[in-house]
Amino acid sequence: RVTLLELIMAKVSENPVTSEEMNVFMRHADFLAGCFQEKREAVLKLTSAAGAEDEEALVTIRLLDVLCEMTSNNGQLEHLQALPGFLETAIDTLRLTHLAGKQAVNIFTATHAMTGQEEISHPAVGFKSHLIRLIGNLCYKNKENQDKV
Repeated sequence: RVTLLELIMAKVSENPVTSEEMNVFMRHADFLAGCFQEKREAVLKLTSAAGAEDEEALVTIRLLDVLCEMTSNNGQLEHLQALPGFLETAIDTLRLTHLAGKQAVNIFTATHAMTGQEEISHPAVGFKSHLIRLIGNLCYKNKENQDKV
């Protein structure tokens, strides 16, 4: 699943995109947003299991990356901005991630993940920043979403 999401990410990142591909992306965007809404809590479980790399969490992290890329494209942005409950889910996930980071070792930000000169290798590093990027993209030129935040 992670590999499939990486392939989708590569295709979404391509420019220019034909109108036929855009229609396919918009249909997939609904599905991917729904998957993220269902699986988002899998990432939070990474804080409780020391060193565990849950496959569901990796898929959820990749889903967030793809959704960030999709919301960076104006054609897909408006469609995703209008999805009911999607912005609220992103905001709630950010709150939960922030709280989880305060209660245990904060694996979600690079500043807390670094010890000495070692590489940052945990897959959840940057999760919060990607959530913030998604929320910012969903609020871009959208007064209704801006008011919700």
